[in-house]
Amino acid sequence: MTKSYAEVPEIFPPENIGPSGQVASYLAQMAIQHGPLFRWLMRRDPNNPVELLFMVGPEANRFVLHTHREHFSHDRGWTPIVGEWMGHGLLNMDPPEWTLHRRMMNPAFTSAYLAAYLPLMHRVIEERTRDWGERGEVDLYSEAREITFDIAATALAGFKTGAEVDHLRGLFYTLIKGPNLQEESWEHFLERRVQIIAELDGMLLPLIAQRREQLRREGTTGQIRDVLGMIVEARDEQGQAFSEEQVLAHVKILLVAGHETTTTLSTWTLYLLAMHPEYRDRVMAEIDAVDGGGAEPLSFEAIRSLRVLENVVKEAGRLYSPVLSVPRGVLKDFEFAGYHVPAGVQVRLSLAACHRLPHVFRNPDVFDPERFEPPREEDKRTPYALVTFGGGPRVCIGMGFAQEEIKALVAHVLRRYRLEVVDPSEVIHSDWLVAYLPGGCRVRVIPIDSRTWQVPA
Repeated sequence: MTKSYAEVPEIFPPENIGPSGQVASYLAQMAIQHGPLFRWLMRRDPNNPVELLFMVGPEANRFVLHTHREHFSHDRGWTPIVGEWMGHGLLNMDPPEWTLHRRMMNPAFTSAYLAAYLPLMHRVIEERTRDWGERGEVDLYSEAREITFDIAATALAGFKTGAEVDHLRGLFYTLIKGPNLQEESWEHFLERRVQIIAELDGMLLPLIAQRREQLRREGTTGQIRDVLGMIVEARDEQGQAFSEEQVLAHVKILLVAGHETTTTLSTWTLYLLAMHPEYRDRVMAEIDAVDGGGAEPLSFEAIRSLRVLENVVKEAGRLYSPVLSVPRGVLKDFEFAGYHVPAGVQVRLSLAACHRLPHVFRNPDVFDPERFEPPREEDKRTPYALVTFGGGPRVCIGMGFAQEEIKALVAHVLRRYRLEVVDPSEVIHSDWLVAYLPGGCRVRVIPIDSRTWQVPA
């Protein structure tokens, strides 16, 4: 017999669960104790606690991301969190609008276009890491943020790296991070936020107008463009283009999603290789086998062939998921795990907690990239077990872009430097919704190779 929603187990979590994956591990433990469905009650107001329904595990992932996705709204899940300033892009759209927009944007993320983006990735990575050896010590997290945003701004929107992109990054970072309440009040930040959004729109709208004018003058060329050019060029079955508001929303969300999670995942990948030199050596041997003597940047085919590095990136994403949980609003009643869930409930599908379930991943708290190699293949043994980039029809459109970028960055750094983590205890994974490293990741940088090569302009 199906149980009512009121019978779903409820938990009052500790006030401070802690950093470094402990939230994910705690949620995994709750799923082991109570099942894949439980209500999370936060004591912000003892008389009116905030309630979220957590869903955990591969079957929950399949249910929400694939088989019953029509019961769940991205708009009602994400928009209250990210705010209206971003507009509505692929992140927070619902069908049928999402279906149309995704189909129109898919061509920008095919293999042919990913290969075309690689030279600019190499250029940005070379420019941003060139002086690491001279500096001797860097914060991997802040350096990765600069690299990934530069790449996103260049590949996705056609900006040129430099002061303009640095300023654009600062605007986005302020909006995402929010105020430092020790330095300014929330009210003052909200006033400043209006000005920041206006300044951001003032940088992006003229760029969109320029692309429309370029398209009017030149027409469809068939040449490989940046993503913004393709969005402006895209047409639906009736020949209609995206509106200015829609293009602006897509650009904003792609710039945020195109660098924020990639920053975290690339930082953890380099951190884990620094902490596990045996895997660093295996990755280096793999790179040496395909790098042509280090005379030039790795080709697209060479990067795609780095299977050991690919497994390390997978394991970094499993252990330190860039997104802890994805929010959904329930549109229609459903039944799951023996319970009836009504419309209107706020759901958190915990991707990171699934990654910490011991019956899904053996010794889940241990760094073990070999879990993805045959014959174990723990990610394939259980469908929807590894969901670093989501899953189902709405799997992250930029997954291939992010994987290519991370592998290019890691390969470049390992060919030139040996990294030593200054103080592992300072490297904290804060992971309530979208993960970040509040204390950064300081590493010593030791040059290991005198080989130099020029990145094509």
